[in-house]
Amino acid sequence: MINILISDHLAEEGIKILKENKDFRVDIRTDLKSQDLKEIIKDYDALIVRSATKVTAEIIEAGRRLKVIGRAGVGLDNVDLEAATQRGIIVMNTPSGNTISTAEHTFSLILALSRNIPQANFSTKSGEWKRAKFIGVELYNKTLGIIGLGRIGSEVAKRALAFGMKVIAYDPFLSKEVAERMGVEIVEFKELLMYADYITIHTPLTDETYHMISTEEFNMMKKGVRIINCARGGIIDEEALVKAIKEERVLGAALDVFEQEPPSKENELLNLENVIATCHLGASTEEAQINVAVEIAECVRDYLLGRGIRNAANYPNLEAEIFRILAPYINLAERMGAFSSQLVEGRLKEISLNYSGELLQYDTSPLTLALVKGLLSPILKETVNFLNSISLARERGIKINETKSSREEEFVNSIQLKISTDRETRLVVGTLSSNKLPRIVKIDEYYVEITPEGEMVVIQNWDRPGIIGNLGTLLGSHNINIASMTFGREKPQGMAISVLKVDSPIPSEILEKIKKLDNILSVKTIKI
Repeated sequence: MINILISDHLAEEGIKILKENKDFRVDIRTDLKSQDLKEIIKDYDALIVRSATKVTAEIIEAGRRLKVIGRAGVGLDNVDLEAATQRGIIVMNTPSGNTISTAEHTFSLILALSRNIPQANFSTKSGEWKRAKFIGVELYNKTLGIIGLGRIGSEVAKRALAFGMKVIAYDPFLSKEVAERMGVEIVEFKELLMYADYITIHTPLTDETYHMISTEEFNMMKKGVRIINCARGGIIDEEALVKAIKEERVLGAALDVFEQEPPSKENELLNLENVIATCHLGASTEEAQINVAVEIAECVRDYLLGRGIRNAANYPNLEAEIFRILAPYINLAERMGAFSSQLVEGRLKEISLNYSGELLQYDTSPLTLALVKGLLSPILKETVNFLNSISLARERGIKINETKSSREEEFVNSIQLKISTDRETRLVVGTLSSNKLPRIVKIDEYYVEITPEGEMVVIQNWDRPGIIGNLGTLLGSHNINIASMTFGREKPQGMAISVLKVDSPIPSEILEKIKKLDNILSVKTIKI
């Protein structure tokens, strides 16, 4: 039985997905104190949280069975990601579940800021009718500067363009070509600060983004700029913002997030009339709550059932559609790694990967992780996983090269692995069959057709009559059934390779007999 703990309030639609699986036992225990969670977490394979539960290094250490932590939301500041990664625990979030909700809230604040809506509402309800006091500005022809053009930033951009705004953006990880297709101009950070009439933030809080907007940045801004933050508190230096507002360099600010939440009553921002404040409502819509609950439940369920990894913060992030495309290749890559490490002789020194075909369209880092995991698994067993495979390889001095080939290859879609040891270099090429099953189609210069699974024997031999008969006779006399055989040869009567799939392991004494058969050069057993 797989035990799952939900320690924060989660929409019923997500809980239902988990409870439908008879292999899962789902416990819902909200409002747990940290010490209580630490005491009980040892019994659970998965933990699902929102923002209230703080998943500290101590709790992670106590989770002896813990395999996955799911966060129903985007931010992971309440989960010790480093501690989880060191333990090989997958940490998942829901990066798309509240995208529309947060984008809409952002634009609501832009409009409210432009037309003084909260202030006018309060004034009118207080019995006043001061129209002249609340004259606003139009968005049309104004410049919106977006810091971070990811999912949410992109949705904000769409809405701004619909209002006739000019949109500029700073995002060092996005190409100009992609931004241009959206109708957005990519600029440097300083340019955005200088030219934007509105600045909205959609970037994570990291060491690099903490207080990325402070006194120096406010001094670069156009006088009368308006600031919106629905991302994370701490990206804006709040003291510097107060000063900029008082100096009228910043005409107004709309903040959904604060460095301390809830903010202290002494926080001066709350007392400024031209600051609109909401209580971290970016994801607070009925639709978003259902979306993130369903998304995290499906991701955790699929991982626990061995269906792959999606939305993992400490594993290359794959959209659901991309995951469906790459999953067969990830499976192929891991099996190729396991096959190759058992094929070669000597200490691993270097591996070179080349991807071709439809793989050129995608980020292939998940495939590299999978292949290196497969490569090291026969050696390191359970101590290697998708998260630590690259670092473990590098710790062992194994050099990893990765390339993509746009030229026409022998196989339409393929992964080529050249693996070098201190004794030899071997080539293994893999592809997918028409039904998306993994195939090894080339070993060195020999063309083969291998399904990399089960018990296998790889034999190098001279291409001479009687080889197949001798092998079949020997194995049959010891009650070892051959499930399939594949052969590849350099030329008639030349060097050849034979791969046998057998139904049971071949004892060492039988292997020695195979090696002594005429025209046999080497014998290797492989198990996947």
